[in-house]
Amino acid sequence: MSHWIGKTSTTRRDSASRTQTPSLRANHCASLGRTLLLASTPLLIAGTALAQKSAPGADFVAGQPVINMFAQPASDSRVTSQVLYGTGVISQEKQGEWIKIRTADDYTGWVAASGLRPQSTTPYAPEGKAVQVAGLSANVYREPSVTEHAPLLLLPWESRLEVVPGPANQDDRWLKVRLVDGQTAWVQRGDVATPAAPLTIDESLQLAHRFLGITYTWGGVSTFGFDCSGFTQMIVRRRGIEMPRDARIQAAWTGVAPVERKDLRPGDLLFFGARPTHITHTGMYLGDGEFIHDTAHGHPGVQISRLDDMPWTQLLVAARRVKQ
Repeated sequence: MSHWIGKTSTTRRDSASRTQTPSLRANHCASLGRTLLLASTPLLIAGTALAQKSAPGADFVAGQPVINMFAQPASDSRVTSQVLYGTGVISQEKQGEWIKIRTADDYTGWVAASGLRPQSTTPYAPEGKAVQVAGLSANVYREPSVTEHAPLLLLPWESRLEVVPGPANQDDRWLKVRLVDGQTAWVQRGDVATPAAPLTIDESLQLAHRFLGITYTWGGVSTFGFDCSGFTQMIVRRRGIEMPRDARIQAAWTGVAPVERKDLRPGDLLFFGARPTHITHTGMYLGDGEFIHDTAHGHPGVQISRLDDMPWTQLLVAARRVKQ
């Protein structure tokens, strides 16, 4: 465990065999707390091609807003990661009411079978028919009205929905969608977006600011709660770059190059820990000595900290620049 974080160590896959039995998890992330309020401006930058991907050959689809993946087939075991609504996964094993799945980023974990739906011969929400939740969250309704009934679903950022043709005279305010379970529903057009070009580094940093104040959640990959490496993985993915999930593996990834502290540029990744071989936290450099990260220490959440402040100035053990 990390001596400065004060949280029990958990396990993950190593970089050589991430689809096999979990090994030491290096995505500890438990650091400083939330200092800024949640940004109120809607998230309008989106693109389904840049969201959490479905695994090629998926045979199941996530049918709940956010599904926890557990290290063992039990809800009291460690959370390894999460999968978002509409994302396709590959089943590997079944034990009772639990299914072991693999995601597109080679993470494995056990999920309750009730949260999945079998994939049909046609993948759910394929390119050309998919939209993605473009705000921090979005309600999905049984009819094109926000007042008639309570929402069917509250979905986080990046959740996928499949668009289907609606009535010819339907108000342009609404889109008709097919849910994972086959029923049809409605979402407001302003809550979703269609594919967009990858972001520049500056645009990705602007996007990162929109998540300030979102709480820290161990294993989290959504706006219902990120962990540190889930947050940086998402921001880098918006640049069109697929990066590994864990902080330790991110630092060793061939898609990054080492950077000296004196040469840091906005968008560089920062890695913290007791020593270079024990990386336990990550964030992204903003410039002018500041970085953005999701941390569990104090007041958990996405926040901006200063690199020269304690404990970060002593705990910075590596910096990396993503290769373009």
